[in-house]
Formats: sequence, C-alpha cells, structure tokens
Amino acid sequence: MQVALICRDKHGALATRMENRAAHLAYAEKTGVVAFAGPFLNDKGEMCGSLVVLNVENMDLAKTWAADDPYAKAGLFEDVQILEWKRVIG
Repeated sequence: MQVALICRDKHGALATRMENRAAHLAYAEKTGVVAFAGPFLNDKGEMCGSLVVLNVENMDLAKTWAADDPYAKAGLFEDVQILEWKRVIG
C-alpha cells in the first residue's frame, strides 16, 4: 500500500530541519520504503514541511516509519497527517 505523510514544520524551525536533514535523508534511503519525497516551501522559498510517500505493507509500518524519522525525533513537526494514498496519474 502507499501512504502519504504530510508534515508541517513548527514555526521558526528551519534550523532544526537543517541540523537533522542529513540524518533524515540517510534514514529515508536506508529504510528503502520511500517512493518519493520532498519539502514544502513557504513564500520565501524556505523549507517548511515535507511530503513523503511510502510503500509499506500496512498503516502500522507507516506510523512506525514516521515516528522513527530523525525529523520527528528532533521535534521538527507541528502536525503530521498519515493517509493511505492511491496513485492514479504519473
């Protein structure tokens, strides 16, 4: 199944994001379940959240992946939505 993680950073947390970016990217690569991912940008072009689509067996694995993400462990996110997603186009 595919699961979308829609994550919004806490206000003013760009430094936290940058301090944990390398660990987050390494985690995404190491786990091998990320179909695609990238940051949301604010009106200044600064990273302010993330969209991550996972290929996982079930929702519990997606929740575990999200909780173990170095960004989450660093307290970066104000809000995280975890939703089953169905690819239709692309």
